[in-house]
Amino acid sequence: MTATPGTVTRDPDGRARLTFRRTFPEPVDDVWSAITDPGRCARWFGTWTGDARPGGTVRLSLTSDEDGGGPPSDARIVVCEPPHELAVEIAEESGPPWELAVSLTPDPPSGTVLVFEHVLPDGFSPADAGPGWHWYLDRLAATLSDSAMPDWEQTLAATGPHYPR
Repeated sequence: MTATPGTVTRDPDGRARLTFRRTFPEPVDDVWSAITDPGRCARWFGTWTGDARPGGTVRLSLTSDEDGGGPPSDARIVVCEPPHELAVEIAEESGPPWELAVSLTPDPPSGTVLVFEHVLPDGFSPADAGPGWHWYLDRLAATLSDSAMPDWEQTLAATGPHYPR
């Protein structure tokens, strides 16, 4: 693990917001493609099929050994402004949807700053999601750099204590 853990803030309505900031040496278009192209996304996060336009819905299936094999989830595309902004709401069986957003900005001379945010539903703590998102973003970095995938147990041990219950 080389990146710092995400930050936890509170929205005006009291919900926790996890924010991760990562800098990649790859250009914005390459990072956008790794997030939105189904084949590239499958390498680090999951596969998806469906209508990826704003207002559309895609069916998402996680592909990692730790998360794969579970039931697929429906994700409604809230914002999709290539190659800079993506926001989705992922349906949850037993509660409100997960609100996720990614923004990409150029980091001269050729890199990219990624900001990922997850507004947590009531009753869901940063400790429930923080280590997992940290791990997935490490997996994105490994995909972009064509390096070995991070180990889940090591990521959990290193980042878990950072996130409050």
